[in-house]
Amino acid sequence: MSYLDEGRGDPVVMLHGNPSWSYYWRKLVLGLRDKYRCIVPDHVGMGLSDKPADDKYLYTLQSRVLDLDRLLDSLNLGDNITLAVHDWGGMIGFGWALKHHARVKRLVILNTASFPLPAAKAMPWQLKLGRDSRLGTGLIRGFNAFAAGATKHGVLQPMSPAVQRAYVAPYDSWANRISTLRFVQDIPLSPGDRAWPLVDKAQKALPSFADRPAFIGWGLRDFVFDRHFLEGFTSALPQAEQRIFGDAGHYVLEDKADALVPAIRHFLDEHPL
Repeated sequence: MSYLDEGRGDPVVMLHGNPSWSYYWRKLVLGLRDKYRCIVPDHVGMGLSDKPADDKYLYTLQSRVLDLDRLLDSLNLGDNITLAVHDWGGMIGFGWALKHHARVKRLVILNTASFPLPAAKAMPWQLKLGRDSRLGTGLIRGFNAFAAGATKHGVLQPMSPAVQRAYVAPYDSWANRISTLRFVQDIPLSPGDRAWPLVDKAQKALPSFADRPAFIGWGLRDFVFDRHFLEGFTSALPQAEQRIFGDAGHYVLEDKADALVPAIRHFLDEHPL
């Protein structure tokens, strides 16, 4: 696992999703590292981490949680941890928090989930295609369609060509796109899916975090993590500070970094540990 470790102070663990990598958090790291220790891993198969084949690594949510557990234990971060999560980072982070509930002192939640697909939300066809069909496999691994598409459709403010290239750079071959596909294939939709038991436990535990400071930043123009997912968090964490943007998409830190980074910094400063 490749990871970023910058700054000093109380640790803020930033967890990316799919098909991004630690690069997603770069502006927040720059906004926090003078006072906070920023820990930003690339999940196995993503970013600058190794991208093993299936015979070397089991690409499941449980593996991601165990990876995070080993990494954070090796860093001796103590018991005052802030979790910042986006996309699959929510399921991974809250999955890790099942074992380390008391160590998680603050939450920063950006367009993510820690529970199954809400009943009122239809599975987006783009994810269903990638999850359940050979055509989706070919598009994701053969043409990098998922990572490239996200740079265009995950924002409302167009990314510069350089930023687009940075997002897709780690996924430059069929072999190196294994995890972008495996993440999609691991989406839990029913109790028979491998990730379901862990996500179900995380869903039941989510309201138990309502007693600690939480910040929710959300782009409402996310075609996956839309208002249905937002309502899941606001109902479980009713005291959370909220910054909701009607003109931002899935990569809300790209669309709204100028507003979100200082807002998150202010939130952390106002809730010292």
